[in-house]
Amino acid sequence: MLEKRSVDLHVEEKEGKPVKEPFSKQYRCGPLLGSGGFGSVFSGHRLSDGLQVAIKQISRDSVQQWARLPGELSPVPMEIALLHRLSEVGGNGGVIQMLDWFEVEGRGFLLVMERPPQCQDLFDFITERGALPERLALRFFRQMVETLQFVHLHGVVHRDIKDENIVVDTRSLEVKIIDFGSGALLKDAAYDEFEGTRVYSPPEWVQARTYHAIPLTVWSLGVLLFDMVCGDIPFERDQEIIGATPFFTHRVSKECQALIRWCLSFRPEDRPSLEEILSHPWMEGGEEEEEEECSSVPSSSL
Repeated sequence: MLEKRSVDLHVEEKEGKPVKEPFSKQYRCGPLLGSGGFGSVFSGHRLSDGLQVAIKQISRDSVQQWARLPGELSPVPMEIALLHRLSEVGGNGGVIQMLDWFEVEGRGFLLVMERPPQCQDLFDFITERGALPERLALRFFRQMVETLQFVHLHGVVHRDIKDENIVVDTRSLEVKIIDFGSGALLKDAAYDEFEGTRVYSPPEWVQARTYHAIPLTVWSLGVLLFDMVCGDIPFERDQEIIGATPFFTHRVSKECQALIRWCLSFRPEDRPSLEEILSHPWMEGGEEEEEEECSSVPSSSL
């Protein structure tokens, strides 16, 4: 098992912090929406105004990394600290918002998250519709890359970018990144632990069990873009990841193929930065077609 660690986060403390009401006085938990390695997610609502929320429950035993927040006597799961850090700087529309959090005796930690209406995770979105039109994939992908720029700018790395951790508003076609349970503080040095998803992990992790934050993120984005335009991920086995040679199963433009192959470069230093991704010819090619993207998804399927 990975060593459990605690990290001090330097976040500006607000004076006169009020004592908040307990979870049971503010929220009601509903049916289970889903569960994974980092907790279970339930539907719920806020008692004061009926706002629909998602409530993520994390048991203490499952927490691998802890952090300390100003004004808190006990350490909290790293996920809470990372989301708190991002909200402290004003948040970003592309990151799911943590509205509140609680530690509840016998239940562990409860994270109250926004729950946008008419949302579907990208995995289910692709499963239902198959490979996405490139213009729609471009719309989603640009939002993800720009959001990750914000996340990295404020010292956070997600480390588990995949279709299941992207939710799509099926009306506006805006996307949000969710589940920072595998996340960490951004650093220039190499990481030697990985809690993300194997088939989205880069060759350097598979071979040497080490990686750097930006090349890891860019590799995962390459897998994700392939997934969107081909309807499935490019690699299933370690040997395929190490081979770093995607085989395109659908008709994909040369520009899109070139960007995917660049992101999936075997050597980390050969991969683009997020800024280079945004300035790639394929990314710049769809600016005038924004209006068409909303009609790419038939209204009957939303």
